Amino acid sequence: MDARTAYRRRWGGLAVLIICLLVIVADNTILNVALRTLSDPELGVGAGQSELAWAINSYTLVFAGLLFTFGVLGDRWGRRRMITAGLVVFGAASALSAYSQNPEQLIAARAVMGFGAAMVMPQTLSIITNIFPAEERGRAIGLWSGSVGLAMAIGPSAGGLLLEHFWWGSIFLVNVPFVLLGLALMFFLIPETRDEAPGRPDVLGVLLSIPGLVLLIYGIITAGERSSLADLDVWGALLGGLAVITLFLIHEARTPEPSLDVRFFKNPRFSVAIATIMLMFFSMSGLIFFLSFYWQSVREFSPFIAGLLVLPAAVGQMLLAPLSPALVRRFGPRAVAAVGIGTVCASFAFFSFLKVDTPVWLILIFFFTQAAAMAVVLTPSTDAIVSAVPPGKAGAASATQNTVRQVATAMGVAVLGAIISFRYRADITPTLEGFAESDEGAAAHLSGSGLHTAGESIEATLAVARGLGEQGAVLVAPAKEAFLAGLHTASLVSLCCGLVGVIVVLVWMPRDTVAHRAAAEPREQSPDLDEHN
Repeated sequence: MDARTAYRRRWGGLAVLIICLLVIVADNTILNVALRTLSDPELGVGAGQSELAWAINSYTLVFAGLLFTFGVLGDRWGRRRMITAGLVVFGAASALSAYSQNPEQLIAARAVMGFGAAMVMPQTLSIITNIFPAEERGRAIGLWSGSVGLAMAIGPSAGGLLLEHFWWGSIFLVNVPFVLLGLALMFFLIPETRDEAPGRPDVLGVLLSIPGLVLLIYGIITAGERSSLADLDVWGALLGGLAVITLFLIHEARTPEPSLDVRFFKNPRFSVAIATIMLMFFSMSGLIFFLSFYWQSVREFSPFIAGLLVLPAAVGQMLLAPLSPALVRRFGPRAVAAVGIGTVCASFAFFSFLKVDTPVWLILIFFFTQAAAMAVVLTPSTDAIVSAVPPGKAGAASATQNTVRQVATAMGVAVLGAIISFRYRADITPTLEGFAESDEGAAAHLSGSGLHTAGESIEATLAVARGLGEQGAVLVAPAKEAFLAGLHTASLVSLCCGLVGVIVVLVWMPRDTVAHRAAAEPREQSPDLDEHN
């Protein structure tokens, strides 16, 4: 495919990239609505609490740990080639996940899915950077960002619908036809792009990035799962990961041909955008993850209804993401980002007052507003990151952005999850102890380690309540109130992080925008399209 044909087909190519992105992102959220089913020995695979956590975390760990590596390799070997291989791996692993016979097989298959997803994700953004001219790039990235919001909504709602009509494996098997569609369209609409002057491979840098990221994310995930930093493997992984990443950065600063040129961080447009994305995903991801428990455990909605309630957020992101480049051109990136983050902070303040009977319509309004404001911030931030580097290094820049998002997401779920867990246990334990002392039947369920297990989470407490029948009904209301107390505290922490983001933007983000200058420049074809495809 020559450069002229690739340019004519660029919007069709974007549609294919969005299909690939939808599958990857939707799968990252679809499992959340199936956790209760998977824990059932008859309807699912009989997974315990820890096994359920690692069914999610194995995907995240491999995905985030290899994003940077595959971003660099895509720049060197060809981005379309990397997406094709990644889709094949992801589709095959999805089928294996669907037919897993036990939790161990599911965890392993999910890890392979993360491997395939890491091959695909960074290439989508770097191909957009290379096939769209500067004046259209912001709009294309806006559509790319909006599709992320759509995928986040499709995951829970589609998962809930499938679980109501089919067996649990259908939530993974549904990926396969979309993978086949993406592969079929790939060679007609997406050109091969690569860095035409990659230089010597930075083997040591790539090898250092993998254990550094894997150790760091493992430590974050495990700390959140256990709500503790005391265990040797937790703080050892955290310190080891930070040490290896430090060695990686030192190496990248000294090597003449680095995989990640650390001089990019001297550009305030690049570094502030990275910091903004990290703060926003840290503060939002953990809160959104635990709000799914609010819908299902506190409000007692079915997985399908809980999934549908995410749709207003997806609509907000899809509507505002494509419009954000125009807002940036009109008002400047600093003003748009500050107002966007401030609006997100307002939603955090609202969630800190959430109650059992808060009107659903009011919650959905704040969901919509929060997602729309987030889209306004993320689209120009993403554009700033990929525009600040040469087109040949777009894969490394895209991978850096996606890695930061994944690390921040893992940190958000872990840290905010630990906060909710600490507050929940502190509030529910006196109730459980009093109940055990007043009822002999309850004492049998809550003796020894049973008391500790029942106080781990709202789901654990409600499981005990269901097991006790009518006697356990008295635990339901205190469990919901204890969970809300933890959610309120986590919302305030997110609010503080958001306010830090406002300060970072107002102090360090440049007033001008790349789009202002790009609009005045003549349109250019992408410089690194492979004409010999």
